[in-house]
Amino acid sequence: MRLLGRIKIHQFKNWGHQMKKLACTLLLLTSAFVQAGFDEGLAAADKGDYQTAFKEWKPLAEQGYASAQFNLGIMYDNGQGIAQNYTQALYWYNKAAAQGYASAQYNLALMYSNGRGVPQNYTQAVTWYKKAAEQGHVDAQSNLGGMYAMGKGIPQNYKIAYILVNLAASNGDADATQNRDIAAAKLSPAAVADAQRISMQLHNSKNFAADLRNFLNSQK
Repeated sequence: MRLLGRIKIHQFKNWGHQMKKLACTLLLLTSAFVQAGFDEGLAAADKGDYQTAFKEWKPLAEQGYASAQFNLGIMYDNGQGIAQNYTQALYWYNKAAAQGYASAQYNLALMYSNGRGVPQNYTQAVTWYKKAAEQGHVDAQSNLGGMYAMGKGIPQNYKIAYILVNLAASNGDADATQNRDIAAAKLSPAAVADAQRISMQLHNSKNFAADLRNFLNSQK
C-alpha cells in the first residue's frame, strides 16, 4: 500500500484543545486499471480540478473501492467538484467505514458529534471514534479522549481520557499534550501514574486493536 496524503484540517472548540477533522486521500493499490483511474483522479485533484477527480472516482466508489468512497465523502463534505451535500458525504463515509476504513470512521464520528448531515448523536460519535482509534487513528484517539473528558456519549472518566490522549501524544499528536495536562489536573498522582502505565502497555501492545477494545469495554 502506498500513501499519498493531502491533509485539510477544520477545527472547532471543544475541551482543552480543538478537535480535528482529517480529510486526506489514501491511494489503494489494486488492479492496474483501478490504479490508473484513481491516479488520474488524484492528479486532477492536486491541480484543483475536482470535477474531473469526481468523475474518475465515482465509478470506482460504486464498484466498492473504499479509498474512492472516502474521497467522494470528502468532496461532498467540502463541496469540492460537486455541490456540498452532507447526506451524500455521510452515505459514502458509511460505505468506506463499513470496510474498516479508519479515516472514514473518524469523519463519521465528527459528523455525528457536530450534527452535520445527521441529528447530533454523541453516542454514535463515540462508537465511530472507538473503531478508528482501535486502528491507531491518532486524531480519533485524541477526540475520543475528549468525549470521555466531557462525558459526551459516554460516562465522564478523566482517567480514560488521560490514557487516550497520552496514547495520541505517544503516537505523534503534539496537540494532545495540552489535553493530557488538563485530564491530569483532575486526577490524583496515583491515578495519573496508573493511567500512564496502562497507556504505555497499550502503546507497546502487539495486539493493539483488541487490547484497546477490551480495555474500553471493561470500563463500562
